[in-house]
Formats: sequence, C-alpha cells, structure tokens
Amino acid sequence: MYRIDLHAHTRFFHGHRRLGDVYDPLGGRLLAGVARARGLDGVATTNHDYYRAFDDEIAGVAVLPGIEISTTRGHVLVVGPDPPNETDPGELTPSEVVDIAHERDCAAIIAHPYRNSTVREVDAAFDAIEVNGKHPRTREWVERLAEQYELPMTGGSDAHYPVEVGRAYTAVDVDEPTPENVVAAIRDGRVEPRVADWLPYRLIGRLYRYIHTEKDQLDAPDWATPGVGTPPEDD
Repeated sequence: MYRIDLHAHTRFFHGHRRLGDVYDPLGGRLLAGVARARGLDGVATTNHDYYRAFDDEIAGVAVLPGIEISTTRGHVLVVGPDPPNETDPGELTPSEVVDIAHERDCAAIIAHPYRNSTVREVDAAFDAIEVNGKHPRTREWVERLAEQYELPMTGGSDAHYPVEVGRAYTAVDVDEPTPENVVAAIRDGRVEPRVADWLPYRLIGRLYRYIHTEKDQLDAPDWATPGVGTPPEDD
C-alpha cells in the first residue's frame, strides 16, 4: 500500500497566473517536503484549471500529474499520466471532463461533492468520489453516495497551504506509485480514503466549515431521516 494525497495545490492563491507560474516550483517542493514529513509516499498536483509538469519524484515523494477542472456544475479532479494543460473555468460540463480524462488515460474524480457543487447529480462515468480533507465530517454522506453509484472513494487534503498536506489521503494498492498504476487502482477499487485525526487538522476543519457555511457553499444531502415507528396501541 502507498499513501498518496490525490488533491493538493502548489499555491495558496487563486488567479494571478503569471505570479503562480513563478511560485509553482517552490510550491511543488514544499508540498513534497511536507508530504514526506507526514509519511506519505506521493502527492498529486491538482491546480485549478491548469497543469504544470514537475519531476516524477521530489524529496523522495512521487509527484503525480493532475488538474482540478472547474466545470459548469463544480469541480472534477483529473489525475493520471496526461491531464490537459489548461481549461477555461466554467466552460466544460462534468460529462465532457470525464470524456477528456478517459481519452488521456486519466481518472475522473468528483471533488468535494457537497461543497459548492452539483456534480454528484450528473450521470457520467466518473471513476471515484472524494472524501475531502477540508470537510471530513461529510465522509458518511460520501460513503452513501459512493454506494449508490457503486464507485470507489479516494482521499485528498485539498491543500492550498503546504501544512495541510496529508489531512486526507488515499491508500493505494499498487506495486509502484506511477500515474498509470494509480489510475488502474482507482478504477479497480483498490483504493481507500484515510483522514488524519490530528488536533491542528481538526481545528483547520472547523475553520473551513465556518468559512464555507458563511459563504453558503455547503450542501447537506436530501435524505429523509428515518422515523422511530409508530408505537403499538394499548390493548
């Protein structure tokens, strides 16, 4: 088993692409360094709507290619050997992203399905659903969703700051953590999400829950709450 964070960013800010291009190499080294310190074997760089190639290994940690695509319904992770270099935010549908991912031998993963997203409602051939490190309390919701769609689950920290790496990660059953092997493991269901139970991570999670609740970005599943039944009448 290899421990891989399948959702991480090389910078903490959105936009400012030219500045990001300058910062990304440093961000990649920081991600890998923290991942190694946390005992991870790999990390996927999944920046918003663009992919930049890094070395296959940094600081003894496998670096997997990836991109987080902003679709018309929310975010989809594309991880594998040949992700698209750049996409226009909000232009592609989730189904189109899945097709692109599969054409490029990548896995398409529904990212944070209950945060600012309705991708979970789309009928498309996704490969997995993510347990997101910023909202580990939604894991039960994701488990029910994964069971409904018969999909495996992955884990990713969604780190924008290196200190967040490893908050959630994926246990991957492969002989070697190459992009091709990881994609095959995801599709075969040889993956398991893990969430690190560490006090700073719990505090960070509360902070994100407050921020995303205030932004009205968190959705609870529309499931009926089971009743307690009707008590029998007295004889």
